[in-house]
Amino acid sequence: MKSDLPLAVWLAVLCLALVCAVPAWAQQGRNDFDPAHTRLGFELRTRWGQVLDGVFRRYEGSVEHLPDGRQQVRLRMYTRDVEIIDHERYGDWARSEKFFDADRYPVVTFTSKPYDPMLLYDGGTLEGDLSIKGISRPRSLQVAPADCARAAVDCDVVATGAVRRSDYDMDDWMLAVSDRVVFVLRARIRSGKTP
Repeated sequence: MKSDLPLAVWLAVLCLALVCAVPAWAQQGRNDFDPAHTRLGFELRTRWGQVLDGVFRRYEGSVEHLPDGRQQVRLRMYTRDVEIIDHERYGDWARSEKFFDADRYPVVTFTSKPYDPMLLYDGGTLEGDLSIKGISRPRSLQVAPADCARAAVDCDVVATGAVRRSDYDMDDWMLAVSDRVVFVLRARIRSGKTP
């Protein structure tokens, strides 16, 4: 069935519908991560198949809402507060100069490239730059499709990405611990506007 409305009117209606589909919290300038529902960590494997579960106990994270409708994630993870769950010795090693070198490089950062907010619902690749020990390299995270209607508010946004620690001058204990580090981010934002 052919419509009698001009193409310009249809396009205006479509644009309005898309803007209304974006939740109010996503139209604000910035939202900080909700510490009660966010976990930023990583996984390592030993040569014996043991999984070492690392966690950044202290971090800062936010989602910036850009004027063009896209978003950008900014993360700062503090290496002095890294723990390896149930393995104090590995935790000491992770903070030492052999791994994160927390005394000289207290922060790991990830800054995403601007992305379409629908990425949080549909899933896909989030490109960005990861900086560890003063070495910055382009990296990507794979975002899982959302499990709820208000992604990052009512359910976690889950993103994972693998890096080689040797790319960041963290190549100690290579015979005992794999070169591959898998970052696992489970995040929600505070739904209110942050100044």
